[in-house]
Amino acid sequence: MPTEGGVPSPVTSTDSTDPVGAEVPVRSAEDGFAAWREAVAGVLAKSRRVDRSELPDRPETLLETTTYDGVTISPLYGPLDEQPEPPLPGHFPYVRGGDRHRDVHVGWRVAGRYGRDDADAATVNTRMLDGLQNGVSALWLSTGVIGAGGVADALTGVLLDLAPLTVDAGADLPAVADAVFDVLPAETRVTVSLGAAPLTDAVAEVPTVSLENTVALARRAAADGRGVRAITVDGTVFHDAGAADGQEIGLAVAAGLEYVRALVSAGATAAEALSQLEFRFAATDQQFETIAKFRAARRVWARVAQVLGAPDHGAAPQHAVTSAAMMTQRDPWVNMLRTTLAVFGAGVGGADAVTVLPFDVALPGGAPDVSETFAARIARNTQLLLLEESHLGRVLDPAGGSWYVESLTDATAEAAWTVFQSIERAGGYRSALDSGEITRTVAETRAAREQDIAHRRTSVTGVNEFPNLQEPPVTPGDGTVDGRPVARYAAAFEALRDRGDAVAAERGSRPVVLLAPLGSVAEHNARTTFAANLMASGGIEALNPGANADLAAVAAETGSPVAIVCGTDKRYAEDGPAAVRALRDAGVTTVLLAGKSSTFPSDTDGAALPDGDLTLSIDAVAELSRILDLLTGADPAPEGQPA
Repeated sequence: MPTEGGVPSPVTSTDSTDPVGAEVPVRSAEDGFAAWREAVAGVLAKSRRVDRSELPDRPETLLETTTYDGVTISPLYGPLDEQPEPPLPGHFPYVRGGDRHRDVHVGWRVAGRYGRDDADAATVNTRMLDGLQNGVSALWLSTGVIGAGGVADALTGVLLDLAPLTVDAGADLPAVADAVFDVLPAETRVTVSLGAAPLTDAVAEVPTVSLENTVALARRAAADGRGVRAITVDGTVFHDAGAADGQEIGLAVAAGLEYVRALVSAGATAAEALSQLEFRFAATDQQFETIAKFRAARRVWARVAQVLGAPDHGAAPQHAVTSAAMMTQRDPWVNMLRTTLAVFGAGVGGADAVTVLPFDVALPGGAPDVSETFAARIARNTQLLLLEESHLGRVLDPAGGSWYVESLTDATAEAAWTVFQSIERAGGYRSALDSGEITRTVAETRAAREQDIAHRRTSVTGVNEFPNLQEPPVTPGDGTVDGRPVARYAAAFEALRDRGDAVAAERGSRPVVLLAPLGSVAEHNARTTFAANLMASGGIEALNPGANADLAAVAAETGSPVAIVCGTDKRYAEDGPAAVRALRDAGVTTVLLAGKSSTFPSDTDGAALPDGDLTLSIDAVAELSRILDLLTGADPAPEGQPA
């Protein structure tokens, strides 16, 4: 083994022996990948029951997935996917982070939200000080209730030179900004964001400050020189409306450039304008996509700063907020897991501050028997566990160098840049917003995601998969979270659950379908479980009489107009027609099959055939709506309209 100064050196690709002198075969990355590809081909050919020659030349493409941005995710990343190493944190294009001096003992800032309820300024102050004593390291203050007059009282005792502050004041921002400037420590650097967001607030259609007042505040903040940023480019509004990651970045960057143009037109330099912006993005439970998203967002914005001639000012701070769209009303405890993954992705991706939404934020008034302080504590501790026990903040860009993350970062950045360019071609952000292009673009992605969820290609745990039908009813939402419109992923299925709960409240029992199992438990268990899970996701109870039950007698006793036949394909061919006839004779008006009717004998007459098939590929929302109509006697919704 070669040595350097008496110290063994690493075995290189030209070394043909191991440490004890045995011959070591040298395999290149290309050879290793070719061997893996052949192994994949063998497994796919066997699982699909086809010959190897029937598979494509690159069989691994059958295992690829595509994001809503059109980014292809491969099943394996290796040395052949290696990217050039990006510069260190704090250096253009800031992919690895914008702050080369970030304290690794602190990590990202844990941002707590305050003032969104009806508490007075003194109560808000108490809660903020308590949060700061228990792990919160940044404050996000909503002044909608306390107003500008309550700012000083709310911030009493808060050391703004140590705790970064973000303000959410909406249309009252000019007066609130005056109050904030009044309480800033003299001649001391602070990290304060006034949160002006007129261009993105317009998407959510919420009260906001004018662009003219925003420009004036930014000029004042720049002249003040103590570290105040006036503008927040809030990408979460695009995410909440249904945008994909690349779309959220591209649209946010387009809005950011519009702010810069407005400031430059008012006399600011590009560097001064860039220094007045921070970005806010949503973090989801798709951890790798979230990691890549925050890294890609910095790359794209750095490129804009470079084109503007001020690359050294392209590292705008990033504030991550866990996705409101992914939060569910049903089984809200699962939201704790979702937000944990989201924080992990945002933190590893290099976000400067992270806010975790309470696990019950989607429920009007919060979860029953759960205090607001408990929900806030769980949200805070989710971050503290990752920072103080898992030590995720101790390394800057821990995902850097990962073949997968680097490739996904580049692909996401390219997708975002494409979106940004399309907005520029449309005349810029304001023109694209006025023309409806932004709304149309996001709506297309939202519709595609809703179809995936409806067909259960995308799982929402506790909602369209593994639902708990014994949960107590919840108060239906109004399509908003914290007063802002949000296209929640679970909304369609939860509306079905609400229908089932309403029937239970009115009649004393929820809608019921009869399961008609054929054969032994081993034969029907897989499909009875599938059918029961499917029905529960729509708020419908599935009654399973067990193996060898007298289906006619059970159907007559149950009185349900809908039954689902469950068994193996072989059992359907043998006993399916007789089971359907027995159910119809007992008064069942709609007989469905867990599987495909094509498994019935080809000569089966129409009366012995099922009325529909329940398979993994169905639009579950539409089918469950139809079944609920049958069970409740409701008129079906007009074709093409939601039930």
